[in-house]
Amino acid sequence: MSERLRVWAYRLFVLICLLALWMLAAALVGRNLVPTPVATWDAAVTLFSRPDIYEAIWETLGIYLAGMAIAAALGLPLGLLAGGIPMVGRVFDPFFNALMATPRVAFVPLIIVLLGLGFQAKITIVALGAVMPILINTYAGVRNGDRELVEMAEANGASRLQVFGKILLPGASPFILVGLRLGATIGLINSVVAELYTAVQGLGGLLTTYGSTFRMAPYFVVVMVLAILGVAITEALRLLERRLERWRNA
Repeated sequence: MSERLRVWAYRLFVLICLLALWMLAAALVGRNLVPTPVATWDAAVTLFSRPDIYEAIWETLGIYLAGMAIAAALGLPLGLLAGGIPMVGRVFDPFFNALMATPRVAFVPLIIVLLGLGFQAKITIVALGAVMPILINTYAGVRNGDRELVEMAEANGASRLQVFGKILLPGASPFILVGLRLGATIGLINSVVAELYTAVQGLGGLLTTYGSTFRMAPYFVVVMVLAILGVAITEALRLLERRLERWRNA
C-alpha cells in the first residue's frame, strides 16, 4: 500500500472513531443536547432543501473574502516593507508583537461603537483578526532571507530591486503562505464572531437562532458547514503553496 493510501486509510479510521464517540456522547448526554449523526444528517437534508442555508453561506463568504482582501492588502506590503528595510523592522517589531499578542475580539465593542452593526463593521472585524498573522509571517520570511546569497548578488552588481524580487521574495514565499493560511483560519472564525456580535445574519446568525432555541441538529449542521469551508480554504492555499514552490525552485 502506498503512503497516500495509508494516510487516507488512517483518516477513515479516525473518522469512524469520531463518529463512534459522537454516538456515545449523544447516548450519555442526551439527544436534546447532542444529536445523533443520523439526526444531524436528516437536519442537513432539510436545511439544504431550503434557500436559507445558501443565503447564509454567501453572506458569510462575502464578509470573509472582503475582510481577507483588506488584511492581505495591508499585511503583505507592511510585512515586506518591515522585512526589506531593517531599520523599519527594528522600529516596528515590538508593536507588531504587541498587536499579535492582543486578542482582537477585545476590539469588537469599539468597532461596533465606531462603525455600527453593518457590513463595514463585520469586514473590519475579519480584517483585524487576519492581518497580523499575514504581516508577522511576511516580515519574518523576508527578514530571515539568505543573507550570504544577498551579499553575493550585491557584490555581483544586482540592484536592491533585483535582490528583493529574485532572492528575498521567493525565499519568503513559504512564510507568506503560512501567514495566509493562519490568517484565513482566524478570518473565518472572526466572520462568525462578527455575525454573532452584530446583525444576526449569515452562518453566525443561524448559529444564534438554532442555539437560542436548542435546535441542536441544525446547529451541528452549521458547525460542519463552517468546518468544511475551513478545510476547503486551507487546501486551496496549500495548492497555491505547491504552485509557488515550483516557481521558487525554478
